Amino acid sequence: MIGQTESVIENRKSGRTDGRDGGVIVVGGSAAGLLTAAKVAAGGRRVQVLDAKSGLDPAPRSLIVTHHFQEQLREVAASSIVNEIRRFELFTDGRSAEVVLRRPDLIIERARLIPALAREAEKAGAKLNFDTRFLGLGPNSRGLRLEVETGGRQEELHADHVVGADGATTRVGRSAGWPPVETVPLVQAIVRLPKDCRADTTRVWFVPDDTPYFYWLIPENESRGALGIIGEGSGQETKKNIERFLEKKNMEPLEWQGARIPVYRKWIPVERRVGNGKVFLVGDAAAQVKVSTVGGIVTGFRGAQGVADALLGSGEGSELRALRRELDTHRLIRKTLHHFQQKDYSYLVDILNTATRESLGEIHRDHSTRLLWSVIRKQPKLVLLGLRGLLMGKKPR
Repeated sequence: MIGQTESVIENRKSGRTDGRDGGVIVVGGSAAGLLTAAKVAAGGRRVQVLDAKSGLDPAPRSLIVTHHFQEQLREVAASSIVNEIRRFELFTDGRSAEVVLRRPDLIIERARLIPALAREAEKAGAKLNFDTRFLGLGPNSRGLRLEVETGGRQEELHADHVVGADGATTRVGRSAGWPPVETVPLVQAIVRLPKDCRADTTRVWFVPDDTPYFYWLIPENESRGALGIIGEGSGQETKKNIERFLEKKNMEPLEWQGARIPVYRKWIPVERRVGNGKVFLVGDAAAQVKVSTVGGIVTGFRGAQGVADALLGSGEGSELRALRRELDTHRLIRKTLHHFQQKDYSYLVDILNTATRESLGEIHRDHSTRLLWSVIRKQPKLVLLGLRGLLMGKKPR
């Protein structure tokens, strides 16, 4: 159980509740939303989760995370882990470099993670409501009034506070006055793993003519993996790029996966007052994504912890302040890399000396500030390369 106390359990058994507690409604059965619900319910608040889907049937998507994921979820993490990654191979323009990880990265399956988090939320006391579509919100005399549609019928719900965990196109955020979040397309093809690719090795290719990000191949097991790309144009254009790359690498897609990923431009305050209630955003709804790699599971969970602390009156905002620093560092890294040309990536791979690769393998990317200073200290040439990236012109888009 995530953080539940004996006194809270005893209150539930006896039917006692806090008379001041009008309840918390979490809109969206996302990973960050379900973890928020679990933590808030475990802290003694009444929690409902609303999801527009008819049941728990999340779209499959292979994701790579650092071992920090296990520290966040503890025993809940195990059911979603399908593989461990012990090294990265970096490729660009005929050059390559290998980074060996001191502690393995984890390949997780989103379709396993969401049900595991839902079970944890229910175990903590949260109530899950499916086939319930959020329409809008406004103030009432005590807190917040929600308009929802359930089974084709509109009705009103009431809560002290609402958490928007409904993704990058968050309707909760728009209803409460947050501006829209910018997104980019992610496209993945499930492929047969090449014979020369080990099941514990992730491959990364830097091809700036196709994307300012990179291609990746993350093995799910010894026989198959997910080859993916983040684009900047339309999803259709991004898919054409990956199709050409697959053909070049003599790979055939077995199935396709895709999503729109939020782009972190600056910190989005996660709390707004509406009448006598408060509205919070977590996860993709608040663009809590590492824009250097466009990974959002670990950072979304940190956002969930920060919002849960705020709802339970604990933590004094320390987790959200730390998350902001982390996301800002990844933003700086992305600004540095975003306009790199092929020759810049070639030079980058060339100057990754042994000490620098050791830092990359020892300090995981969810400790980005520590990692950044370590690699710069061990390879000062990276400072000049980074400055060149920052000065290369237009603002990243």
